[in-house]
Amino acid sequence: MGMLEILFIVWGVITVVLVCAMIYRSTLASREEDQIFLDSAGDSMAQEQREIVARLEKLGPPITVLMVISGVLLVAIFGMWLYQGFRNF
Repeated sequence: MGMLEILFIVWGVITVVLVCAMIYRSTLASREEDQIFLDSAGDSMAQEQREIVARLEKLGPPITVLMVISGVLLVAIFGMWLYQGFRNF
């Protein structure tokens, strides 16, 4: 197995993890309310919304890191593919 194939596998795994994280974030965001009218009985609903927002904020940096890693690996794969093509030319 060559280096190009290994990079493809690593890129695929990173991209699958990224897609799963984005799907999870989308699922959480769909449960987040834009506007809530609360009275004294709605404190549990407010707490639930705060927890959802905290989870969403917590997911931001890992998703950004995964996007950058996926992009860098894709550029590296393309560069290695070009290099191998020119070397075999």
